[in-house]
Amino acid sequence: MFRLKTCLALILLIVSSRTWAADKFIKPGPVELTKDGRHWAEQTLKKLSLEEKVGQLFSVRYFMDFENFDSDAYRQFRDQLQKYHVGSVILTVHVDGYSLLRSMPLEAAAMTNQLQRDSKLPLLFAADFERGLSMRMNSVPVFPDAMAFGATGDPKNEERFGQIAADESRAIGIQWDFWPIADVNINPQNPIINTRSFGEDPGAVGDFAAAFIRGAHSHGMLTSVKHFPGHGDTGTDSHLAVARVDGDLNRLQTVELPPFRKAIAAGADSVMVAHLAIPALEPDPNKVATVSPNVIQGLLRKQLGFNGVIVTDAMEMRGLTSLYPPQSGNPAGRAAVDAFKAGNDVLLMPSDLDGAYQGVLDAVHRGDITVERLNDSVRRILEMKASVGLNKARLVDLQQVSHIVGRQENVEFAQQVADQAVTMVRNNGTVLPLAKSAPQKRENGPYAAPASTGTQVVTVIISDNARGSWGRALEFAIRSRRPDATVFYVDASTATPLAGVILQAVKDAGKVVVATFVSPTSGKQVLVNGKMTNSVGLQQSTGDLLNQILEGAAVKTVLVAMGNPYLILNFPAVQNYVCSFSGTSSSELSVARVLFGEIQPKGVLPISLPGIADRGMRSLTLAHSAAGQH
Repeated sequence: MFRLKTCLALILLIVSSRTWAADKFIKPGPVELTKDGRHWAEQTLKKLSLEEKVGQLFSVRYFMDFENFDSDAYRQFRDQLQKYHVGSVILTVHVDGYSLLRSMPLEAAAMTNQLQRDSKLPLLFAADFERGLSMRMNSVPVFPDAMAFGATGDPKNEERFGQIAADESRAIGIQWDFWPIADVNINPQNPIINTRSFGEDPGAVGDFAAAFIRGAHSHGMLTSVKHFPGHGDTGTDSHLAVARVDGDLNRLQTVELPPFRKAIAAGADSVMVAHLAIPALEPDPNKVATVSPNVIQGLLRKQLGFNGVIVTDAMEMRGLTSLYPPQSGNPAGRAAVDAFKAGNDVLLMPSDLDGAYQGVLDAVHRGDITVERLNDSVRRILEMKASVGLNKARLVDLQQVSHIVGRQENVEFAQQVADQAVTMVRNNGTVLPLAKSAPQKRENGPYAAPASTGTQVVTVIISDNARGSWGRALEFAIRSRRPDATVFYVDASTATPLAGVILQAVKDAGKVVVATFVSPTSGKQVLVNGKMTNSVGLQQSTGDLLNQILEGAAVKTVLVAMGNPYLILNFPAVQNYVCSFSGTSSSELSVARVLFGEIQPKGVLPISLPGIADRGMRSLTLAHSAAGQH
């Protein structure tokens, strides 16, 4: 009996210890590759089959919204994950038009835990958390765009943001942020970088990028500086076509490359290479930076001395796929082989995973890619996993998510940054601040409610979708201060039919606020002069409406750029111009506070507006009059 009880106790101990080991939760610390981590990476590498090594190179997309783990969709992805031995997963959410269908933190954490359980090797989870978790999730701090951080003039804000983004990301099982951007936005027509950049000064951009890396590293987050060697001076979105940078070597060395140098010196874990044609670095017109040994091995590895992981931008983008037409036979495989041979370690989101995987595997079998070269990349990837503790544990504690994510002090800090960023570029001294009024019973519809004669404040909110989320926080903030305000929501489809009633309301109004929500969006095209154009400007109908408002009411109108700050270049008649550099709800509240004089605008212009304002211009104050302008 004693022996039986002893055996039962041992069995129970073994079972419980195995359960404990399976549910051991990762405890994030600073990013650090220890001796034990290197040993794990080396021993793991030796055990991998050739097929498993090739699979570690690939990073594929999955969604972090709710999923039944017994559903066909999840099982198909799990089977793909296991079949191709995938090394990393970039998590995102579904979209509706230009709107992201944001998820919740607990759902994402449950997803990463399940995927980790279903993978033989620990997975690296990545995300485009350019504004923190609010890029993809609700109920989290809402940070503004990078250019808003640039407008605060203080890289310490970005460092603290890096710490917060790391804490929240690691809490839900994501270890790798595809951030910061080191692109220097010197082209006002750039349709895809714009407010995603910290600004147009290479030194400042580098300082902010390095600050984020320091903050993220100290709290356990891997970083990826992008889009090498610099996407700031392009007029094309590389999601749609091959983007081109025509600067000579001297220009590249003085503008594009300095921020990357600073980011690398700060310890960037990875560098993301863009699908850019850069004749000064790669003369072959059929090669973009992603598949150019000159750019990756010659410049990034040798000249800049970067020894970390190099990752391609998404390989499904037209900036790359247009160079590999379908009739060429397994285009995804050829692109993957070329990218890997050029020096990339991680192949991100191939257009055809099976084709890309088989292409690289076949290239190794025939000796076109050596096993030694393959081992080098896999070793870097495994060491990166070990540097965030995935060699010790891979699951996150769901019980802790609600204690780490969305802390009140972090929400308040996000609002503080948005407040500090607001910049007044023009002020004729007669419109702002707006006066508050007592509550009234009058109610206005959200889309096309006509203003009654004598209404003192009319607000026109212009966005890509009048029924979307843009402007809702601004409307609420304005109505709470001016219950008699009339608010119109306008997009390209409604601008023309609503023009008559809006222009009459503007004519009758005492003061007018026009808020334009125009931000860089991948793959976005707008109608301008009858043609679809890759742009970050207003569409023709909304632009015409704005011009009509200014023609009759410029003196009493304030234009608020909730995003693209270059908008004024197309509307020089604007007499009052406020930039928030971001269209987030936190920026909407900041703008309302400025409009009503609750806070002074304090931003420093991080870009230049030719003929209007120079970079570094300090915000005009609400008391500033037209007589003081020049």
